[in-house]
Amino acid sequence: MSILLLCGFTGDDRHKLKRTGHKAFQAGEKLVFSLGYSFISAGEAIMSVEDTVLNGKRVLHLVTEGKTVGLADLIYKVRDVYESFIDPETDMPVKAIRNIKEGGYRYYNEVTYNRDSSTVFSMKSGVKPVPAEILDLISAFYYARNHYFNETMKVGDVISFKTYFSDKLFPLDIQYVGTEKVRTRFGKIECYKFIPVTEVGRAFKSKEGMFMWITKDKNRIPVKVKFELVVGSFVCNLESFEGLKYPFSSIVY
Repeated sequence: MSILLLCGFTGDDRHKLKRTGHKAFQAGEKLVFSLGYSFISAGEAIMSVEDTVLNGKRVLHLVTEGKTVGLADLIYKVRDVYESFIDPETDMPVKAIRNIKEGGYRYYNEVTYNRDSSTVFSMKSGVKPVPAEILDLISAFYYARNHYFNETMKVGDVISFKTYFSDKLFPLDIQYVGTEKVRTRFGKIECYKFIPVTEVGRAFKSKEGMFMWITKDKNRIPVKVKFELVVGSFVCNLESFEGLKYPFSSIVY
């Protein structure tokens, strides 16, 4: 299921992204999640990072895949893949791919980013001007892992990114609401808790329709995501991980 933060574009194009020297992830990282509705297993998701070469340059290939399983797959089959190729030095996207298969709906598009001219080229709509530090949805999350999810945050702070999605400019706003201990299959984990601002009326019941828990360690990986949708409440839980850059050190004993 695609969970999209769809709002109108606002903000000052002169806004500069914060950068730190931290690297929260590395090639070889793989996170596997289960998606449940009540006590029913409804889907699976995988987030992975790999080294690759694009146009003769080394990039990190970020892939997020989601699919339905079991009864949900019989009722409404979903096979969604989001890809982002980022510069490992700047963490900015070079190319993004969105490949959606949901029931009878199909959508495929590739977008390339030209930093020199502050434009993007979409297979569907051609060249468009964008803010200088534009991101896609996947690269925005990994960028936040490196540069924003840390001890400098204060409760109430809002992380704001400008993203290019579905051939439009969209802001991605994530509010930090504090720390919380979360029970997982790995034990109780100390986490940062966030509320990404969502659009009311399409899928979410309110602007606070999504909650995200990120490990309070150097890896800053998601261990739980909860969606309060019009059709009900879904929970996404981390089931396994491999290739983390640092020891998994946020477990509370």
